[in-house]
Amino acid sequence: MEKKIQQKHKITKTKMIKNKTIYLILLFIITTATNKIFANNTDKEPVEYSKAGYLSVPNSGREVFNFNLGWRFFKGSVDNAEAVDFNDSNWGIINCPHGLEYIPDQSSGCNNYQGEAWYRKHFVIGKEMKDKVIKLHFEAIMGKSKVFINGKIVAEHYGGFLPFSVDISPYIHFDKKNVVAVLADNSDDPIYPPGKPQEVLDFNYFGGIYRDVWLVTTNAVYVTNPNDVDKLAGGGVFSHVSLLPNGDAKINVKADIQNAGNSLEKIKGKVLLKNHTGEIVSTKTVSFKIQANKDYLIEEELYVKKPRLWSPWSPTLYRLEIILINNKRKVTDGVALNIGIRTIEFKGKEGLFLNNKPYPGKLIGGNRHQDHALVGFAIPNNAHWRDAKIFKASGNDIVRAAHYPADPSFMEACDALGLFYIVATPGWQFWNSDPIFEERVISDIRNMVRRDRNHPSVLMWEPILNETSYPDHFAKKVHETVHQEYPYQGAFTVCDFHAKGQKYFDVIYTHPFNNFVNKNNAKTKENLKALGFDFSKETRSTFTREWGDCVDDWNSHNSPSRAFRGWGEKAQLTQVEHYADPGYVYTSWEALYNTPAQHVGGALWHTFDHQRGYHPDPFYGGIADFYRQPKYSYYLFASQRDISEKNPPMVYIAHEMTPFSGKDVNVFTNCDAVRLIVYEKDTIVKRAKDFNLKMPHPIITFEDVFNFMDVKEKHRSRKKQEASIIAEGLIDGKVVVSHKKMPSLRPSKIELKLENNEVPLVADGSDFVRVIASVTDSEGNVKRLNESHITFEVSGEGSIIGDASIYTNPRKISWGTAPVLIRATTVPGEITVRAYIAHDGEHIPLSGKLTFSSIVSKDNYSHIEIGKENKDVRKTNEDSKHVSNQVLKDKIKTLEKELNNLKLKEVERQQRDFEGN
Repeated sequence: MEKKIQQKHKITKTKMIKNKTIYLILLFIITTATNKIFANNTDKEPVEYSKAGYLSVPNSGREVFNFNLGWRFFKGSVDNAEAVDFNDSNWGIINCPHGLEYIPDQSSGCNNYQGEAWYRKHFVIGKEMKDKVIKLHFEAIMGKSKVFINGKIVAEHYGGFLPFSVDISPYIHFDKKNVVAVLADNSDDPIYPPGKPQEVLDFNYFGGIYRDVWLVTTNAVYVTNPNDVDKLAGGGVFSHVSLLPNGDAKINVKADIQNAGNSLEKIKGKVLLKNHTGEIVSTKTVSFKIQANKDYLIEEELYVKKPRLWSPWSPTLYRLEIILINNKRKVTDGVALNIGIRTIEFKGKEGLFLNNKPYPGKLIGGNRHQDHALVGFAIPNNAHWRDAKIFKASGNDIVRAAHYPADPSFMEACDALGLFYIVATPGWQFWNSDPIFEERVISDIRNMVRRDRNHPSVLMWEPILNETSYPDHFAKKVHETVHQEYPYQGAFTVCDFHAKGQKYFDVIYTHPFNNFVNKNNAKTKENLKALGFDFSKETRSTFTREWGDCVDDWNSHNSPSRAFRGWGEKAQLTQVEHYADPGYVYTSWEALYNTPAQHVGGALWHTFDHQRGYHPDPFYGGIADFYRQPKYSYYLFASQRDISEKNPPMVYIAHEMTPFSGKDVNVFTNCDAVRLIVYEKDTIVKRAKDFNLKMPHPIITFEDVFNFMDVKEKHRSRKKQEASIIAEGLIDGKVVVSHKKMPSLRPSKIELKLENNEVPLVADGSDFVRVIASVTDSEGNVKRLNESHITFEVSGEGSIIGDASIYTNPRKISWGTAPVLIRATTVPGEITVRAYIAHDGEHIPLSGKLTFSSIVSKDNYSHIEIGKENKDVRKTNEDSKHVSNQVLKDKIKTLEKELNNLKLKEVERQQRDFEGN
C-alpha cells in the first residue's frame, strides 16, 4: 500500500498539490482503513496463581474471593476510623495491590510518604456462610498494621513482607453490611525487621496494602495454611522429594488438617499427584477420625516412575492435590500446589549437584528489589510474572531476593520458568539488641520457610540480616531455625564469608577465591584471617551474592556500572564492558567463569534500576530500567545462554550509527562467529574462540569500522540504502541469524508497542501493561537523539497510571522512547492508546495509535464498590467529543504530513541541483 502511494506521488505530485481537496478525501479513506494497529490477546488464558497459599480445586467446598476491589482510602492519621459508623464517603476508592502514592521516575532520597494510612471496605456475607470458617488473608501490608472487623480489633502485625490471616467468623453480621478497617503504618520503627530508618536505608519502604487480599471460606474440616498455625516444620502441606537409584522418585507429603467444628468427623483423605497433562501419576488414600477442635496430620509417600525432572532448562511441574471427603461422601476441602521433582546438593569443592549430576557451567543471575516505575511496591501478580520472564529472557537462571521475601506470584513464576531463587529474610545493615527484634527476625525466618518450602525454585535460604554486624549466637540460631523448619536433605543456609558465625552455614557468599586472593592486598587477607576465614582451607561451596557494582565511595556512589538508559551509547557500553571485564578486581562474567566448580556462580547487583532511601540518586546499575526497558547489557546477558531448542541463536549490534557513535562496533552473540557487513560491502569475520576467554560468549568488537562521514557520503551520493551495518551470526560457517542497523533519519512518526511479555492483561482493576512509544523515521528506525515530549491518551477499558504531576504524561522522550503504564478496568475489552507530540506544528512526527484487549478474570470477587480510576474511565469513554476531535486531528495531520513530504522532496531536489549532485 505504502509503495503504491509513493509511486503515485512521484507521477502526479504537482497535480495532487493543486487538487488538494480530492487528495485529502482519497487519503482519508486509505488512512481510515489502515491506521489501526490491533494487538488482540483475548484468546489467551490468564496465568494461574495461588490464592491465600494454594491453587484452586474446583468443587472442593473451599471458596476464595478476590478481596482487592473497592477499598476506601485515606492517607494520614484519622481518629476513630475503625468505627462501623465512621463516615468514609469522602474518601477515595481504590483497588489493591495499592501504594500510598504514585512515584516519579526519580524517587530516591526518601521522597515517598511514610506514616499512617487507613483502608476501609464494606462487604456482605450471606447467611449460607454461617457454618463456614471465614478468614481474611493478607499477602503483605507494609510496616506495622492493625485490622478491625465491625469496630473490633482482630489482629496486629509487624513486618511488611510476609502473609498473615485473620479468622473473622465470630465478628460477621450475616446478610448485613460489614466493615473491615486496616491501619497501615510504614514509618520507621526499630523493633521489627528490617528496622533501619529509611533515610539511611538502601531501598524504600513503599507503604500500603501492596499485595493481594483474599477472603477464604472453608468447611469446618479443612487443610490449614502453614503461616496461620505455629507448628514446627508443619502446618499446611509440606512435600519433599527424593530420587531413587533406579531413576524413580519418592515424594513425602504431610498435610495438616483442622476440625473447627463441634463434633467428631470421619474423613477420607486423598493425596494425588498429576503430571503436566492432568494425568494422575501417583495417589494414596487414608481414612481417619478427627476430634472437634483438634487437628490431624496426614503423612504419605508417593512414588513416581521415571519422572520428568525439574531444572532451569526443563522446569516441569507436577500438581499435588489434597482432597478431604466426609462420611457422607461429600468433598469438604481441597487444595493444590505445583511442585517440581528435583534434588539439590552443594558438595563443597565439587560444587552444585542438580538431580545427582554436576550443574553444567555457572549459575548466573541477578538480584531483584520489587519496586516498579510509578507504582512502587504495588505490583499485581501478572507484572511479577512479566518481571520473571524478563529475568529468564535476559539469560538469568537464578534470582537473589533483595532483601526480603518476594510476592508469592513471583516465586510461582520462577518455578514455572526455571529460575532458581535465594530467599532472604528482611534486613539490611541493622541490628537491635532489644530481644523483641531478634524474636521477630526468627519469626520471619520460620514464616518464610513455611511459605516457600514447596517451591522447586528455592536453592538457598539467606536467614541473616544482609550486611549486618550481628552476634555470633544469632548466626547459629538462624541457621538452626531453617533446618528445624526444613529438617530434610536439600535445605542450605548461606551467609557472607566475613560475617560473624559464618562457620555455621552450609554455603558462603564470596567473590571468586582465585580472583580475590590474587588481587587484594596483604592487609585484607590479614583481616580475613583474624575473622577466622582462610580461603586456602575453605571446603564449602561458594556463591557471589552481589557482583558488578563498583562505587567510588559509599557517599558519592559513582560507578561505571551505573548507567541510566537515557545517557545513551557511551554510558551503556561502559556498563557492558564493566560487567564483562576480565580485569575487574572482584567479579565479572569472565571472573565467574574462570573459577573451579567450588564457586557455583553469582547474582548481579542489580537486574532492574530501582529507588533508594538514603541516596538521592536511584540505582542505575540495572540491565533494564524502571520500566523494564532493556539497556545494552541486557543483550550481553542474553547472549551468554548457549543455543538450544528453547534458546535460539541471537546476534545484537550495540551501535546506533549516530553522528556521535564510536568508531568501534560491539556485537553480542551466542554463535560461533560473527560476520560484519559494513555499507553492504566490507565483510569482516571474527570467531569467539579467538578471544581466548572463559566467559561463554565474549563481546566481539570490530575496531574502527564506523565513521559518520561515510554515512554522509552515502546519503549525498543517493545511496542511503547502503548506509547500514549488518551482523550475521555463524554456526559452522553458516548464517543462522542476523541483525541490521541503519542511521535514523528525519523524525516521521510515533510507533507504539505493547510490552506484556506474552502475559495477557487481565481485567481485574489492578493489572497493568507497559506501552512504549518510539519516535522513528519513515522506515521505523528509532530516532535515539530526539527529545520531544509525548502526550498519551487512552480510551476503552483502561486508564493511564500517573499524570503531569509526576512527569509521566506528557513525558519527555529519553533515548528515543517514552513508556506509559496502562491499567485495566474490571471489564474486559478493547483499549486504545494514542500518543502524539505534545506541541503542535506542521512538521512534527505523526501520532501513533495502538489497540489491544484485556481478558476476563477468572477470580471470584467480593465487593460493593469499584475503584475510582475505573469510574473515571467510564466518564472518559462517555466524553466522545474529545476522542472524536483527536481522531479528526490525527487524520488531518496525516494528510498534511503527506503533502509536506511532497514539498520536502522538492526542497531536496533543489538542494541537489545547487550542489551539482
